Amino acid sequence: MKKLTRWWNLFKTNWSTPPKGRYMSLKEIVSLSAGGIGVKFIVFCVSNMIISIGNALIGNTIGIDPSAMYVIYIISVLSGFPLTALRARIIDNTNSMKGKYRPYIISMGIPTVILGIGFIAMPYEHMSLTAKCVTVLFYNIGFQFFYNFMLDAYDSLLNVLSPNTIERTDVSAVKSVVENLSPSIANIFLPLVARLITGNNTLYDLKVYRVLYPPMLIIGFAISLLVYVNTKEKIVQPKSRVIRISFADAFRAVAKNKYFWIISLAGWLGFLEGSFNTIIGWMYNYQAACTAGQYSLIVAISGNASFWPNLFAPMLIRKYGKKKVLIFTNILNVLFIATMLPVVRTQNFSTIWILLVFIFVNQLLTSLGHFMNPSLNADIRDYQQYISGERIDGMFAAVGLVGSVITLATSSVLPAIYERAGLNKTVALSLGYDGSNVYDVLYNTEYFTHICSVLVIASVAGAVLNLIPFFFYDLTETKQRAMIAVLKIRALFEDYGNGVLTDESLNEAFEIINDAKLWEGTAVQPVAGTKAQRNAIKAQNEKAEISDYVLNELNRFSTPEGIKELEAARAVVAGGIDGLTDYSSQSKREIKAMPKSTPEEKEERKASLAAYREIKSAQKAIKKFYPDGVREFDLSVFDKLFEADEKNENEINSVIERIKSANEHGDKPTVRQLKSELVPLRRIRSQIKAEIKKATKQNSIYNRAAKPYIKAQKLIRQSENYGRYDDIYATYRQLNNQQ
Repeated sequence: MKKLTRWWNLFKTNWSTPPKGRYMSLKEIVSLSAGGIGVKFIVFCVSNMIISIGNALIGNTIGIDPSAMYVIYIISVLSGFPLTALRARIIDNTNSMKGKYRPYIISMGIPTVILGIGFIAMPYEHMSLTAKCVTVLFYNIGFQFFYNFMLDAYDSLLNVLSPNTIERTDVSAVKSVVENLSPSIANIFLPLVARLITGNNTLYDLKVYRVLYPPMLIIGFAISLLVYVNTKEKIVQPKSRVIRISFADAFRAVAKNKYFWIISLAGWLGFLEGSFNTIIGWMYNYQAACTAGQYSLIVAISGNASFWPNLFAPMLIRKYGKKKVLIFTNILNVLFIATMLPVVRTQNFSTIWILLVFIFVNQLLTSLGHFMNPSLNADIRDYQQYISGERIDGMFAAVGLVGSVITLATSSVLPAIYERAGLNKTVALSLGYDGSNVYDVLYNTEYFTHICSVLVIASVAGAVLNLIPFFFYDLTETKQRAMIAVLKIRALFEDYGNGVLTDESLNEAFEIINDAKLWEGTAVQPVAGTKAQRNAIKAQNEKAEISDYVLNELNRFSTPEGIKELEAARAVVAGGIDGLTDYSSQSKREIKAMPKSTPEEKEERKASLAAYREIKSAQKAIKKFYPDGVREFDLSVFDKLFEADEKNENEINSVIERIKSANEHGDKPTVRQLKSELVPLRRIRSQIKAEIKKATKQNSIYNRAAKPYIKAQKLIRQSENYGRYDDIYATYRQLNNQQ
């Protein structure tokens, strides 16, 4: 009883207030997880409407063959390029009290649901192939923006709810368990409902989707509102910082993030890994391998595989780290996929059940990797802020467009495999079918076995390629904690310099600094001994590694490299912005000739080359945009515009709430009056947005032309702030009544 009382008190205490060392309250975790059920209902439906080779709804049900699907897939992806860039720009320049991601769960969720309902309601049965392709393409262009925006906002939200990578992993585990209830429920009932509606075992009938998808989309959106209402974003950065980032600068910054490329490369190389995923569905639909009830059970069991990693993944990550877990599970995945080959070649009653065992294990291992994706992506964004000084989360999607170009090429491989394996019109006609749906070939047992065997082999190749990049990933959990510690130190000094430092931030930063000094000079020890001894050594090594990061940051302007960097910055500032036109330090040839035998020499050479390119880029921009001299951009214009934007938004929301109230009371005259008041307010909003867009463009041009000068100024201010350490420390001691 005492234990239950203790747990209940702990629950009440942490319901609205996070535990010490954590950033998320239980209310936030519950809301994020429960709201995720709604988001995943939307994802379950819309993901089946997104063009992809092997998509059963578009291919088997609507009747678009793989070749035609590949053509509209290319057009859809190409249309997504400018839309993705626009999405990235919107996210990275969002300056709302409601957060960077939360608002888009609503504003992008509503059009996504409308598009989803419209997609499934179209009369495909009465359309020609061309009309089907145009219709599917039209809706997919809409999904490229609205659906991807909503999903990106939800998936990225955890990145900014906590800077603690372990907390993010723990919350991700809880969230994954809860939110995956929706696809599990949908997959169980889909074949049973299909049987009731169609009277047979086929899942490829539009009536099934028209009955199930609209209510799932609407209910899903309603549940997802929990995420918007009950979460609060938290980003570690100076309180005085307003993020205004040009597309080009953000793109170049992300392009230098090596961890982003490693994780992306793993996905791009593994494009064939999921080729086998359609086999069980095909066995049920085309080979009558089981009944509708049995298939529901099979889907439930295979879907349940994604549940278990959520229980033990946090423990594995704590013990072994993300890299080791990813490599080990991917090796096992290759082996289990390969074991499917002899199974699919043995067509008998038990084949589908044997295959289920291997697919269950594969799904379990794959889900473990998927479980880590949010945490990996959050760590990568922390690293980006560490190396660039800015949160530019949205631009990762824009840089990822490079992957879309690669995917355009690789996506032609699977249709070619289908075609060569026998899934084509010629074979369909030779088997006595009319050729209108090439998937009829799968009714033939011989061709079915051959095609499935080819898909398994392709999946093995994809799994092997997917594994390779993870050997180069070295962003450890300790390194991530160290980077967050450094970001808090940087925020401390910048906020102090700007006069906006809070007592809470001051205490938190000096706890980090004091701890770092306590472990200063401690060498990393080999991990050995009993379990307790190994854990103690690991904890000590982590403290020592974080200490090095923190103290190196505090002493960065006292080192030879820091002194040299500061001297170069002062030289740039002394020449003024216009001095950039004729500024010259080292030539590119001299920089290329610099020694690079040690890590320090490589880093210095790399920094010099980057500085050279920034100067050349600035000189080019000055020549183009400021031939008569650079005019400094007044950043205060943003403060006025954002203040006006926020005031206007509050006024619009107030009128909308009054309209709702008037509607509830049936007061139509008041509704008409209030709607007329909305017209000028919305006109003002459009004008403010246009002014913000104009100011952002002007600021981007200025930043491009003056970047070396602005960067040098920032470095000098930072060194001056770091030089006030004793004053800040005295404030900290006074705050805590220390002598």
